[in-house]
Amino acid sequence: MPSEHVEFTKEMREAGYTILVPNMLEFHFSLIEKVLHLNGYNVEVLHNSGSGVMSEGLKYVHNDTCVPALLVIGQFIDALHSGKYDLNKVALAITQTGGGCRASNYIHLLRKALKKAGLSHIPVISINMSGLESSSGFKLTVPLIRQVVASLVYGDCIMQLSNQTRPYEFSTGETDALIERWNDDLIAQFNRGKGLSQKEMRQNLDRIVADFDAIERSHEKKTRVGVVGEIYVKYSPLGNNGLESFLRTQDCEYMIPGIMGFVLFKIDNRIEDIHLYGGNPLKLFFCTALMRYVQRMEKMLIESIAAHPNFVAPSAFAHTKTLVKGVIGYGSKMGEGWLLTAEMLELAENGYENIICTQPFGCLPNHICGKGMIRRLTQVHPGINIVPIDYDLSATKVNQENRIRLMLAVAHDAELKRQQQELLIAQDEAEQSQACGGNCDACRKTG
Repeated sequence: MPSEHVEFTKEMREAGYTILVPNMLEFHFSLIEKVLHLNGYNVEVLHNSGSGVMSEGLKYVHNDTCVPALLVIGQFIDALHSGKYDLNKVALAITQTGGGCRASNYIHLLRKALKKAGLSHIPVISINMSGLESSSGFKLTVPLIRQVVASLVYGDCIMQLSNQTRPYEFSTGETDALIERWNDDLIAQFNRGKGLSQKEMRQNLDRIVADFDAIERSHEKKTRVGVVGEIYVKYSPLGNNGLESFLRTQDCEYMIPGIMGFVLFKIDNRIEDIHLYGGNPLKLFFCTALMRYVQRMEKMLIESIAAHPNFVAPSAFAHTKTLVKGVIGYGSKMGEGWLLTAEMLELAENGYENIICTQPFGCLPNHICGKGMIRRLTQVHPGINIVPIDYDLSATKVNQENRIRLMLAVAHDAELKRQQQELLIAQDEAEQSQACGGNCDACRKTG
């Protein structure tokens, strides 16, 4: 039976069709955009936002659908209606994980929206590793996968370092200037076919960490905040109402787990499915090889950051996975699944006990593995302080930010109490030392 949708063909690629991609991770996607250009694809990452995107999403997608679907499809339709693109020479690209999450069906919702808007002739490319769809004009080759993984590693590295540096920099804007410099540097390397081998990546990662560590900054203690949630709302400013920009105004340090953990989570799921239910041995071989390769990239990133004590290095995926053993089952893998719960424990373990859980309306797996696990997590890690924030097109930004402010106030009070308690203990020890002349067993133990 012939497919009803329009395929993106080799002829379209050769004709220079503009391929539009929704934005999610600003720095990561700027590198991936360049990588795709180097591989012959005329890709443009979308940056349009505002009420137009939301209204287009609500117009062409049912409002009971997940918020990420409304925003991604709204961003596409808004861009197509902007007059900026030749509607007879444009294509859209969207990822499909292939899991049970409704995100696997966004592509069908998008095609339905295009038909309703009178744009059904525009091809939609499915970017997936599950064999769901294929296009003769777009192929995920091994060299392209390597380049994309490299972009994600660089993106994670700079995201982790900048978030730990910016709140403490003496010279405002120095961190952002360094991000821009490295963006230009990496893209220039990509243009020369450099920066993609493991040796070159390790050299670049070491240089990146050293450059960020060289930024002069204060050593004051600020409230540490972690951010988790559904992948699009967690990272996309369009999805979370500019959450990162808001946190930068709140005199805190925030940490967002990198995208590499999610990539490893999805590969791990494919391998587990084959072990449990059977499958193509060739697919198992490919997934296992990819898992090992990505884990090598992850190890390289962690080692580069861990070599500098001023920074907190991310935990390895294998360790993060062990944190939820006995807390939530590994069979809970729709959407972010058990990884969402694990990331909260990883953040708490690394000193980011105050956690914002971004919850998009309509995302059932996120509510179960996020908000639904809060009580259990407080039993496992008593100091954890989690606030779930609902993101819906009808929710007000003021309400969301006020709830975060309340969480930060609770965190600040807890930190003051902890510091006061430490001070009292230190005073007691000093008084005890004076009283005994430094000759008691306690004084001898502390030197």
